[in-house]
Amino acid sequence: MLNELEQIRLSKIADTDHEIFALLKQRYSPRIFGDQKIEENQLRQLFEAARWAASSNNLQPWRFIYAERESEAFDKIVDCLSDFNKKWASKAPILVLAIYKKETDDGKENFHAPHDLGLSLGNMTVQAQYLDIALHHMAGVDWKKAQKRFNVPEGYHVSSAIAIGYYGGELDDLSKDLQESERADRQRMPQEDFAFKNEWES
Repeated sequence: MLNELEQIRLSKIADTDHEIFALLKQRYSPRIFGDQKIEENQLRQLFEAARWAASSNNLQPWRFIYAERESEAFDKIVDCLSDFNKKWASKAPILVLAIYKKETDDGKENFHAPHDLGLSLGNMTVQAQYLDIALHHMAGVDWKKAQKRFNVPEGYHVSSAIAIGYYGGELDDLSKDLQESERADRQRMPQEDFAFKNEWES
């Protein structure tokens, strides 16, 4: 007999219009995590996946600061999150700040740096799913505060935060509204709204 969280996880498997890689269908962004510790070797696997992402001119502009729960650095990351994200992300086993280098080594703007950071996080997300680890990416982070608290050098930009942990946990650990969010069906816009052949369609 599946418990409610296991049922929710099954219900989150994407109902795709076209067949895609199973790990992509299974991935979703929970706000609760199991108690199992993320081992250092598994973290290394996640960052290794990010390391091998495609990047413009092979500049690899991504940088990461990560911390384990119950550490001073973890609490500093929590302090930089939006109030909404603090409510649940403070219980994640690992928190990460995702950062990109804004310029090339010769001082020119690297227009593609945010794109490349996104590619690295995509790699990390799929690798995590392969390990049965969940990632929840968060835009709700005070990047100016994070840059100051973590002494991020000039020329780098804190872009987002990520909560990492194994799928699992206790639904009752979330507030009622977040419990409903966990139960909600996944929604995506249809391809016709974003993939246009030959010319832009309004």
